[in-house]
Amino acid sequence: MRTKMTRSAGSAFARLRGTRAQDGGRVPAPQSGDAIAGAVDAPGRDEGGVRPRDLGFALAGAVSLVLTAGAASTVSVPVTSDLGLVAVLPYPYWVGLALLNITFVMALRGGAGGPASRPVMLWLLAVLVVELFGTAAFVTDIPRGEVAFRHLGIADALSGTRVIDPDIDAYFNWPGFFALLATVIKATGLEPVSIALWAPVLDVGLWLAALGVLTRSLTADRRRLWLVLWLFCLGNWQDQDYLSPQAFAFFLYLVVIALLVGPLAAHPGTFRGFRPSELAVWWRGRSPRENRPEHRVAAFVVALLLVTVISASHQLTPFMMLIAMTAVSLSGRLWTSRLPLITAVVLALWLVYPASAYLIGHPPLEDAGFQGAIAANVVNRVTGTPGHSLVVKVRMILTLVLWALAAAGAVRDWRRKRLDIRLVLLAVTPLLLFPMQSYGGEMLIRVSLFALPFIALQASVVLLPRDGGTRLRFPAVMGLITTFLLLSVLIETSRFGNTKFDIFTDSETAAVAEVERLAPHGAAIISAAHPTPWRSDAYLEHRYRTMDELCRRDFAAATCGPIFYNYARHNPAGGFVLLMRSTEASLELQGQSTPGNYAELEDWLKAQDGVELVFSNADARIYRLPTP
Repeated sequence: MRTKMTRSAGSAFARLRGTRAQDGGRVPAPQSGDAIAGAVDAPGRDEGGVRPRDLGFALAGAVSLVLTAGAASTVSVPVTSDLGLVAVLPYPYWVGLALLNITFVMALRGGAGGPASRPVMLWLLAVLVVELFGTAAFVTDIPRGEVAFRHLGIADALSGTRVIDPDIDAYFNWPGFFALLATVIKATGLEPVSIALWAPVLDVGLWLAALGVLTRSLTADRRRLWLVLWLFCLGNWQDQDYLSPQAFAFFLYLVVIALLVGPLAAHPGTFRGFRPSELAVWWRGRSPRENRPEHRVAAFVVALLLVTVISASHQLTPFMMLIAMTAVSLSGRLWTSRLPLITAVVLALWLVYPASAYLIGHPPLEDAGFQGAIAANVVNRVTGTPGHSLVVKVRMILTLVLWALAAAGAVRDWRRKRLDIRLVLLAVTPLLLFPMQSYGGEMLIRVSLFALPFIALQASVVLLPRDGGTRLRFPAVMGLITTFLLLSVLIETSRFGNTKFDIFTDSETAAVAEVERLAPHGAAIISAAHPTPWRSDAYLEHRYRTMDELCRRDFAAATCGPIFYNYARHNPAGGFVLLMRSTEASLELQGQSTPGNYAELEDWLKAQDGVELVFSNADARIYRLPTP
């Protein structure tokens, strides 16, 4: 009797352990050392409720947020340092950021069973997002950069005309995001400027949600999940999370990838070596627990819908998505190989029909080639003042550090025979687009952004012990703290290095509003350069031009002056010249002009017959040019 009862109790205990493992990791517990089946790590213990020490972690996160927000709100604009915000943020900001990183590491360490509870980890992650990506919103209530204003203007134009004319400009060839933005603004009644101001926080939050789902399909280790999300934030220097089609499309891209490695995955992605027998096993794979057919069909339909939305919203993301799908398909880890083919057809149809107006004037591969890509993305960017050059180099260092950690993680997984080939492919395949298109000198920035989620996933391997349930030892804790503090300084320098010209003052926005009020319909409004906070309300009413575009970046008064002067004079509705502090700082910081050249150009303009100064304040001047 006792033996029978002992066996029954042991069986119940074994079932209970299996149930906890499934609930905690949401994947079946592996039955042997070889049956990892695509999960990078073993599942951890169920998180349970909030423990007393978790309250301390949450309180530390709140203190960090108060310190950083309060310190950032004391910064005055305009920022005058060539290094950007990193040079003017007061020390309480850095104390708060350091406190948050240390708190996260201690919460990640947790106990022998895993990290702190899920609510606490989510709270710390939310605080990090607000601190890193909402810093500018504490400094000023004006959105950073010119492009957010422009995108608000496009949404306003679509809302007013309700007609999509692809001949207006490139944006109207991909109107999906702007139609959604116009609908949201009209339906909610929110202030458009407030939406643009806090868009980075919202966008990164959406990215993290999608990345979290993606990561849970690859690992059941909760420590690794939180670490990947933290690394992604600390490595996201690309500054593509503003109110834009890129941010929206990148979120959808991550959702599609989550479907590819989740319900649409065909076989485990574990790579064990280059020997023929190992390659054969890897290619054939071992069937994991099959999803129900209706789940895969639903995921397939959702993926196709997202492909269509992305193709209608952004120029570059569909190509990145097609490359990623093809790579995963060629690895043998995609349920159906038809998905890349269908995606290619949808993308081709959009380019041939709705986007044909843009395609006619911009043939594919027009500026392809390694030499041109390197010149536009690297050589032309490491110029300007010493401070600006340092910021660009810091961005490169941050990228190289993350890629080096990822490479070390890939080697470590390979030696363990646990390398998920999909992560490697998804990290490196975006590089294929680098020589195909310079993308205005931003292709390398976009490539690093699309690779970042998978770089963070692979880099996390070297920052945690092998056993996900083991309490982090002191050397691992100190290594994480040191890494996070270093990355925090690097990302603040990289992300906000242009704030000398991409954070505007009230005087500058007032000047833009005044020139758009003074200019009659069809008038030319000429700014010295980008960025200029214009076109948010009158996108289709005026002809907006910049001197650096008209003069091909030659700002010599004798050369550039007659070009923009005659352009405005020959415009039937006349023209206005808007000179601002931010445009002057932009040209000087990036080495395109000097304060002397800018002053000579303005003196030349004032000396011309019929030119009239119609508005002036601390940071801007408006000149009216004579009409024909």
